[in-house]
Amino acid sequence: MQSCLPNAQVLAHMGLELAEYEQLIGDLYDSAMNTRSLSDALRKLRALFKANFVTLILRVQDEPLLSPMVVAGDIELGEGGINHFAYYSKSTLFDSLPTDTVFTVDELMSDAEWSRSAFYLLYCQPYDCYHMLGADIRIPDGGTVRFRVNRPQGQPRFSEAERAMCAMLLPHLRRALHMHSLLGRSESLGSLYSQTISRLAVATIVLDENGSVVQLNPVAREIIDSQDGLKVVGGRLEATYPSDNRELARLVRNAFQRARQGVAKGVQVAEATSISRPSGLVSLGVVVELIPSQELLEGKGKPTVVVYVRDAVSKSLVSTVLTSQLYNLTPAETALALELANGLSLEEASETLNIRRNTARAHLRSIFSKTGVRRQTELVRIMLNSVVALGAPQPTASPL
Repeated sequence: MQSCLPNAQVLAHMGLELAEYEQLIGDLYDSAMNTRSLSDALRKLRALFKANFVTLILRVQDEPLLSPMVVAGDIELGEGGINHFAYYSKSTLFDSLPTDTVFTVDELMSDAEWSRSAFYLLYCQPYDCYHMLGADIRIPDGGTVRFRVNRPQGQPRFSEAERAMCAMLLPHLRRALHMHSLLGRSESLGSLYSQTISRLAVATIVLDENGSVVQLNPVAREIIDSQDGLKVVGGRLEATYPSDNRELARLVRNAFQRARQGVAKGVQVAEATSISRPSGLVSLGVVVELIPSQELLEGKGKPTVVVYVRDAVSKSLVSTVLTSQLYNLTPAETALALELANGLSLEEASETLNIRRNTARAHLRSIFSKTGVRRQTELVRIMLNSVVALGAPQPTASPL
């Protein structure tokens, strides 16, 4: 039974000022980006409902796995984080309730039925959680989050005003959790792309609208730390030699100019240059590209340009397992193929792997047979152009 109390009347019954309610809703939406804000919001709800526990069960898993939850309550928990507790869905009395509908235990069963139920005895009684108010919140992507508010047995039952307050909170909880899910998915995908770029030995350096470095991937950090062609001075990316530095600055300036003017269709959005290295190694290849923006609002320090750097003498981080699976190579053949792909001659590779040259030649003949190539240059080409660099490198035992 849903309450028909007006919102203002609900707030009055709960002793909650409008500003306090707005702050609570703000905390819920902040939690889309930070679970600590979600914990703060649950702690406020715990005080509001005079509860000993307020819990969000994010995903129900079967035993013996533990379900991830955010809990505000009287037990030791990780500050502001996701905790894992047993919550066996088949033993719960609430797994078939309609979603987005507020319920209390006393409207579902008698006190006697509740007190002798397995769910109460296993999960509630040990924490003195007798009275329960909650709802199963259906998320737009198909998931269900369980929201629970609990009180000890000696406390009053949940009132109509408290049920109405719970109903008022549900739409905000749903939207905040859905936003969190979408942002987390986007962040995971972005992290995966970033890791793949790093395995391909491509450095990425993100600059904000002031030309300051705001992000470096691991490959970029190695190049910057080597001080061999590129460096960061006063937070800005610079080349070692003045002529290279002027050209790099021009490319970055052009990218910023395009950002300010807007990129018209057909206008080039990337430019390239080479950066000489004091060590005498092959020059670094650099591409400066505008990051497309779909933002409608102004802001400070937004990333607007990405600088890609490729060190031609560096090694790609290739998965030996994927290489072996893709071409059906033995561990020894895989090790040799990867050394050849990294630019070593057959003799150099045999010394690196500590094998005889005749053994290396035998491995190479077998590699040729399995990959369908006839020359070492062809082997290097197919290795560099294959999908093996797209998987995460995995430690393997010695091939010998």
